[in-house]
Amino acid sequence: MEKATERHFFEHAKLEPNSLERQKCHWCQLRSFATHKKLPVTIVNETDDGATLPPHFRFIDKSILTDGVSPAEQEFRSGCQCADDEECMYSSCLCLEEMAPDSDAGSGDEGGRDGRPRRKRFAYHSHGAKRGMLRSRILHSREPIYECHSGCSCTLRCPNRVVERGRQIPLQIFRTDERGWGVRCPVDLKKGQFVDKYLGEIITGKEADRRRAHSSMAKRKDVYLFALDKFSDENSLDHRLAGPPLEVDGEFMSGPTRFINHSCDPNMRIFARVGDHADKHIHDLALFAIRDIAAGEELTFDYVDGLEELDSDAHDPAMTKDMTPCLCRSKKCRRWLW
Repeated sequence: MEKATERHFFEHAKLEPNSLERQKCHWCQLRSFATHKKLPVTIVNETDDGATLPPHFRFIDKSILTDGVSPAEQEFRSGCQCADDEECMYSSCLCLEEMAPDSDAGSGDEGGRDGRPRRKRFAYHSHGAKRGMLRSRILHSREPIYECHSGCSCTLRCPNRVVERGRQIPLQIFRTDERGWGVRCPVDLKKGQFVDKYLGEIITGKEADRRRAHSSMAKRKDVYLFALDKFSDENSLDHRLAGPPLEVDGEFMSGPTRFINHSCDPNMRIFARVGDHADKHIHDLALFAIRDIAAGEELTFDYVDGLEELDSDAHDPAMTKDMTPCLCRSKKCRRWLW
């Protein structure tokens, strides 16, 4: 690992910022992020000094839209017109119109400036030590999260812009004993805390199938591909939601979350996060802690969370020869990924 970093630390400062060598350097890519000085992403290998990150992988800080993928047209975009940031916690906020209200909201509605009841649909705690953490109702469900965004009248400090504000913690990519690279956080994380988004190339379903077919190990390719299918509906009036869902491929371009390992008993979960409702087809994949996580503990999520359990064929040697074994070593391990 030290040999891999020598050129970066001793030679790259002398090179032009846009030089090809610096563009291909993982440390230079990470140092170019606007958040680097305050919230760095580091890479360490204390297990196998000869191992380095894949040479053709590139760090990015936002997903890349590829051919055939486009955001909504400007005329279909919308944002809330809340009078202030506090207003964004209630049903009067346009961004929350599709978010389910609390089951007991009827007894605790508050009157708005127009006298109409305001039912709290806000996904996050807004005060105290839990401020900015996902509320339990959302954390223990598979509901999507709706947030305010750049098209809204509220400010960037709005309590409904947690994912919108981006990663707020440092991360470290490290070499594990048996499972390649993993990710941990050098500070404690609280239950419900936003960690980071899963980034990558956003591609069409057709392109995703092509990449699977051309992968030397199609099953391995599925480790990096995540379908944006939370809002897929063949009866939708939006043709982008009625057709095959887009997919995010983080194998060749992604952020640090690309190196997070699977666990059958994870400490994080992926949630679909929507900013502008017109862009549901390219919603974010946001990772949140589902329990308190101690500093230095490996971060994990369930790659197949929400899918049906493997059937009895998973124990048939004839059926398992082409399946992907699970190496999470948790007490709840299902033995196979898929």
